[in-house]
Parts: sequence; structure tokens; C-alpha cells
Amino acid sequence: MSTPGTPTLNLKGIGASPGVGVGHAFILDRKRVRTPKLRLAEAEVEPERMRMRTALELSDRQLAELKDQITRTEGHDHALILEAHRLMLHDPMLVDEVDKLIVEDRINAEWAVRRVARKLKHLFDNIPDEYFRERRSDVDYVADRVVRNLMGQVVDEEVEIPAEAIVVAHDLSPADAAMMARSGRVAGFITDLGGQTSHTAIVARARETPAVVGAGKASEQISPGDLVALDGSSGVILVNPTPDQLALFREAQRVQQASEQLALRTKDLPATSADGYRIRLNGNMEFLEEIPSLLAHGAEGIGLYRTEFMFLDRKSVPSEEEHYRAYKQVLAAMGGRPVTIRTLDLGGDKVPSKTKHEKEPNPAMGLRAIRYCLANRELFRAQLRALLRASAHGNLRLMFPLICGMSELREARAELEHCRTELSRAGVPLGKRFPVGIMVETPSAALIADRLAQEADFFSVGTNDLIQYTLAIDRQNRDVAYLYKPLHLSVLRSIQNIVAAAKSAGIPVSMCGEMAGDPIYSLVLLALGFDELSMTSGQIPVVKNILRSANRAEAIALLNSAMELTTAEEIERYIRTEMERRFISAEP
Repeated sequence: MSTPGTPTLNLKGIGASPGVGVGHAFILDRKRVRTPKLRLAEAEVEPERMRMRTALELSDRQLAELKDQITRTEGHDHALILEAHRLMLHDPMLVDEVDKLIVEDRINAEWAVRRVARKLKHLFDNIPDEYFRERRSDVDYVADRVVRNLMGQVVDEEVEIPAEAIVVAHDLSPADAAMMARSGRVAGFITDLGGQTSHTAIVARARETPAVVGAGKASEQISPGDLVALDGSSGVILVNPTPDQLALFREAQRVQQASEQLALRTKDLPATSADGYRIRLNGNMEFLEEIPSLLAHGAEGIGLYRTEFMFLDRKSVPSEEEHYRAYKQVLAAMGGRPVTIRTLDLGGDKVPSKTKHEKEPNPAMGLRAIRYCLANRELFRAQLRALLRASAHGNLRLMFPLICGMSELREARAELEHCRTELSRAGVPLGKRFPVGIMVETPSAALIADRLAQEADFFSVGTNDLIQYTLAIDRQNRDVAYLYKPLHLSVLRSIQNIVAAAKSAGIPVSMCGEMAGDPIYSLVLLALGFDELSMTSGQIPVVKNILRSANRAEAIALLNSAMELTTAEEIERYIRTEMERRFISAEP
């Protein structure tokens, strides 16, 4: 706990849920239980196998009970995560492998579970997609639960959280994160592990609780009762801040709350610049529960609905009916507002299948997204048929990911028309024809944007991949992550080319990557001429306020001056300085 004169500690993590949180640290100690390692005598093998089966059954019952609790209090979407954990308990890759180690290597069940968990996590580590790579934490949660049950330890211990607590943990299980966020006593989350798509991040965003994840050894560096201030946008954490620093955080918190209140009062007003340029602000989502928060923050539609969660930890691909129900719910909940649904953006290494996929040497550039769908027509058609059926229930826009050339776009559209004809002949009710667009996220698509714009109904710029591919860097790689520069001149010129092509063809152009929701880029995007920006709910108020108080003519002059500079560092320094001069910063 902090005392007068305690030195301030500066930490940095990944901003996972925007907002400023100030409170006292509540350390949640869910450290992994120490695993005993024992060699078994032959006579001990069968009893050990029985012990393992008992632990699996107990774990399954516990997860079923937790799932019921969370379904009642949090809704179905978060419960899906726990259902995925239950499926993992029955997965032969876990169950059979552990049994095999007990029989053949004659080791105790706890040791066998840890060995198999390490092997499974290694498979996840090689997945390029961030969302699915984060699911390696599910292996830890499941393995830890089984080991604790094997050792007769308490598994789901309830904790009493003090008011305005900053919960600090090595990692949080989905159940812990959902239950604590619901308590209304949490001012913020900090975890050592995790990324933008970790369970803590997803739950925190859905509950509008500030969160910083991937903060290294924060749980070891922060003591119980320490005064902690965190910024869920920038990932900055201050432990025992000085009075001046605390005052800055409090002021940022006040500005954020005032901004949110203003947004709530003006949420139905358009995001129009002072000189009349209109931009629609939409929301990014993957769970139905996120919709109320998006609407409360002024989202005019859904700019990106990720459908990959439907494939999470399943033994079989989702049926057409499952797709249809999910899309219908979202369209109905949005009440006629536009909903942009992206078709499957995964590779074969993450799609459940009866056949074993060969490991790809470079999955990020391999059979993924639209390429995978076109190579697996039945899976693709099931999703397209579901989308066509769901279009009768709302304002649908369909988007294909990772389109690199015209042939892919034509082939994907042909599949859509094939499905439409098939359903029409069968007398299935369909909605009116809906816009079909593409994500522009590769240099090849950016370079031929003028041609693609002739056959796409809209563009949506996916900056996360576009920046990576343009600069040839992997932002997950710590050695080169510093090279990820949204304001690199090559990135700006690529985006400029994409927007110009869209304008020339008369089709709307939006941005749904992380760059869209970062206030520091708002004037740049206004100057570039985007029609729509899509982001998480908490980012909408700040971006909207900047756009409503900005002048596009001045923003264009700012961008032109910035693009006269050469290095990404020079451009970023110039833009940041101008943003701080023109607007009251929301960051501490």
C-alpha cells in the first residue's frame, strides 16, 4: 500500500478498453497452482486414469453452473466462451493425450495435463490471427481448473471487491472478468497478459470499464492498496502518482465523463464538421451485447461485425441456421440502421474440420479470409445463404475481407448470386438487394482501387493489416513492432489513393481499423475525405466531438503540410503537436 513519499511507478500496457480509471489496487491472486510431478507404479495407472476422469466430470459440472449464472446475468454471448471451455474438456486432443501420457509415460494426471496444455498452447502461438491466438489463454483456464480439481483445491472462489477498485491480475478468466465487471465496483482492469481480443478486453469494452492488458509484470509490481491511475486508450498506468500527475488523470477523467455526457445529450446529432462535412460514425462489434453501448454512444450503424467468434473452439463448423439466427438478431437490434457484416476472416488452421490441415509455412499470407472461403465453397455458401435470408430483417451490407484483385471479388460475388438464385427458386423470403463491399487491406488492392471501385459497392479500409503489409512488419513481433507507423508517408499515400478511387467511382469509403477510433488521427481522416469511420463504443464520443468542432478546410491544410515531411516520426510529431494545440487532450 502506498504511503506518503512512495515513489511513482510508470507502467505501459495495451489500451484495451478506453476511459480513465483511478482507484486503489485490488490484486486478484489466481496464480497457477504448483503442479506435482510423480512417476507411477504400474498398479497406480488405472486409479490415476479414474482420478482424471473424475476431475474432468467435476470441471464440466462447474463450467455448466457458471455458464447458467452468466447467461442469466450477462446474456448468451459471454456464456459461449464457457461453452467453448466445456467443449475443450471433451476434446480428444486434451483427453486422449493426457490418458496416453498416464498410461505410456506413467506420470501423474496433473503433470500430464500441463504437458498437453503446453503442446496445445504452442499450436495457438503459431496462429497469425490475433483473435484466435489469444484463445491460448483458454487452454490455461481449462488446464488450471482440471489441475485444481485433481488436487482438491477451491476453484470458483467468490471475492468481495471494494468500491472503485482497480483489479490487477496476471490474467483473468472469462468468468472472473464478467462477474467483477457486473458488480459495478470496478474502476479499471490491469492484466499482465492479453491483447485487444483477450477475454478481459472484450468484457471490459462491453461493460465500458477502462482496461489495460499485456502490462508485463504489473501484478508483481503493484501492491494491494496502491493508488493506481490508468488510461485505457493509451495503455499508460501510474502507480502512486504524484499529486500533479493525479490531478492530470482526474482532469482527464472529468473531461472524458463530460465528453460522454455531452455525447449522450447530442448522440442523435450528426458528426458534421464546422464547415459542413458529414461523416457517419459507426461501431465495431462481435457480440450482440455490445449494441446497447454502441447506440448509447451515438453509433449510427455497425461498420464492422466480425463473424469469426462463431467458429471459436468448436468441433464442427456453424450451420447455416446458426449463422442466420446470429445475423437476424443483430439486424433486428439495430432497428433499420446499416449493419456491415464481414464474411469469415480466418484461415483453415482455425476452422474446425474433420480433416487435418497441413501446417502452412506462412499463414498470414496463406489460405485465409476470402481465399479460404473460395477454396471451401460449402462453408462459404452456408454463410452467404444465411446472410441473404437475414437481409429480410434489416439494413444489411456485406463485406469480403482480404480482396487482393478483381478475380476474387467477381468470384465471391458470383457465389453470392448463385446462393440468391438457389434460395429464390426455393421460395425462401429474401430482403432487397444489399450493398456488397470489400475491405481494402493489402497494397495490391490499394494500388488497383480504381478498378475495384468499378465493381464494389463500397470500400472499408482495414488499417491494421494495410499498415502491416505496406510496411512489411509484424506488429506482434516485439523486435519490429516499433516500425508500425499509421502516419508513415507510404500508408497515407495508399489511403489517399483508396479514397480518391472511391470518390471518383461515386462509392462510399469507410475505415474500420484501429486508426479510425484514435482521436489523434481524426483530423487526418477528416482531411482524407472518409464518409464513415467505425470504432468501439467508448471511442465514438471523443472522435465525434473533435469532428463537430473541426473545420475540414483547415484539416486539409494540416494534412498537406504533414505530407510535405518525410519520416513517420516527423509527421506524427507534427500531427500530435497540432492536435494538442487545437483540442483539449483527453489523455493524461
